[in-house]
Amino acid sequence: MDNESFQQVLSAVRHLVRTEVIPCEDEIEETDAIPPRVRTLATDMGLFGYALPAEHGGLGLSLSEDIRLAFEFGYTVPAFRSMFGTNNGIAGQVIAKFGTEQQRQLYLPRLAAGAIASFALTEAEAGSDPAGLRATARRQGSDWVINGRKRFITNAALADLLVVFARTDPNAKGAKGISAFIVDTTTPGVAIGPKDRKMGQAGAWTSEVSFDDVRVDASRLLGGAEGGGFAAALTVLSRGRVHVAALCVGLAQRICDESVAYAAMNKQGGRPIGEYQLVQAMLAESHAELLAGRALVVDVATRYDAGEDTTVGPSSAKLFCSEMVNRVADRGVQVHGGMGYMRTTPVERFFRDARLYRIYEGTSEIQKLVIGRELVRKRQSSTEGR
Repeated sequence: MDNESFQQVLSAVRHLVRTEVIPCEDEIEETDAIPPRVRTLATDMGLFGYALPAEHGGLGLSLSEDIRLAFEFGYTVPAFRSMFGTNNGIAGQVIAKFGTEQQRQLYLPRLAAGAIASFALTEAEAGSDPAGLRATARRQGSDWVINGRKRFITNAALADLLVVFARTDPNAKGAKGISAFIVDTTTPGVAIGPKDRKMGQAGAWTSEVSFDDVRVDASRLLGGAEGGGFAAALTVLSRGRVHVAALCVGLAQRICDESVAYAAMNKQGGRPIGEYQLVQAMLAESHAELLAGRALVVDVATRYDAGEDTTVGPSSAKLFCSEMVNRVADRGVQVHGGMGYMRTTPVERFFRDARLYRIYEGTSEIQKLVIGRELVRKRQSSTEGR
């Protein structure tokens, strides 16, 4: 997309967030749902497929463009972005990057038009280490039969499609022998549980999904080949980590704006609290960390698009920004004082919303392992090559 067209998209998204989504944040919190009118507006704008290939109905945005939209999405409740996030992120990207041409032609236009896809990887005993997943898929004639349970699957209750990861080689250990399948949620044997009751991120639904002898034909095997599921998952999760980091930046910006506005107007002792040095110190720390996170995400996205760094940079951005936004949220509550603890105050909600960013798309602890392992591996490889 040329820069002028992208600027128009960016401006339209910013306008939508500020004029339509922010005014209904309380409604989303109270009803635990995105209003239908907001979904319609997002669909009409093409947000369900903005990062999908243009030849398959999307806008074909690069990661560098994606994160600039994510800065805007992150400025409001996470549920808004979550509504179409898996389409453009892990679920849609795994089909776009690893699906057969027939699969891309069949499924991606549906997603770009507003159908919802979920990424069914996580299990109760395979979260931070998805290589330990227990779901299975066994060959029966020309079909595959899937059994197992998935946990915390975003948008499952709303989904039309599921990208399901299962072990197709029972003798393989760890990451080997895992494949992915594209499954319609209406397929017999697919059961989606009730939406989870969560600490925050109201309106962003997660559910358990079970598969009881779910039969799909061979055309549903992602990429048409067995054994590539785990590598495909890691690839799209890495891209998704940069996107999540950008969401954290957007949320940190909103919290900073709310905190500065409150400090500038609310008085104690006859003076705005923003004139007190310790309050200024909290605002300064949050602002500095916000700027650092924004610069980091922009740099990492640029390097990702250039193919220079698709591992360490994304994990570093996700680690820093998810931890950063939680510190900013904590200071935001502190700046607001007693009002910051009230459910009627946006920073209270954002404090709860922010906590999940340190967990999904890979916990902070997993990011540290990825970064450290890769740094050592690269050093060892360079030494061995001398």
